[in-house]
Amino acid sequence: MIKVKESDFLKARGHGMDLFINWLTDVYMEVLGGEFTPDNLKELTPWQHTLLAYRIFRDEVMEGGFCQLIQNGYGPYIFDNPFAKAMRLWGLTDLSKLIYAARKVYVAHREDLERERTEEEFMAMYEQYEAFDKLEEEYLENEEEMTTAIAAYVDEHLEMFVEVAKD
Repeated sequence: MIKVKESDFLKARGHGMDLFINWLTDVYMEVLGGEFTPDNLKELTPWQHTLLAYRIFRDEVMEGGFCQLIQNGYGPYIFDNPFAKAMRLWGLTDLSKLIYAARKVYVAHREDLERERTEEEFMAMYEQYEAFDKLEEEYLENEEEMTTAIAAYVDEHLEMFVEVAKD
């Protein structure tokens, strides 16, 4: 299990739910050496991967939507793993349904969504894949509530995500 110092943990926890999730997932990325590789993915537990997936999902969708998330190479990490199921198990059924709905679009158009594009072609994706618009809008309207619920889940099940060691 990944260990963190109690003082660092308490400091991060006191800065708000989104910053707490960012801090903890930054710790995970540090353990991974800053990137995903087939060899280092086993360094995280499934629950740690789920939290990291949420961070990636949140950051990408809030900045550029599902098209950006997929173009940045995160489609398989989000849609080919049990991320949506985990969100349901964590009590976020609306988020789970949203991810499953986005997954349907992704699976139906995967080859096209993942192909390399010029900047101009990338921008055109937003018109081509308007099926994502309603899902992005729904997420953006509820992101704060969802992030708070995830942070509360992590806090209530801390032993699944990190070991807090006395300083």
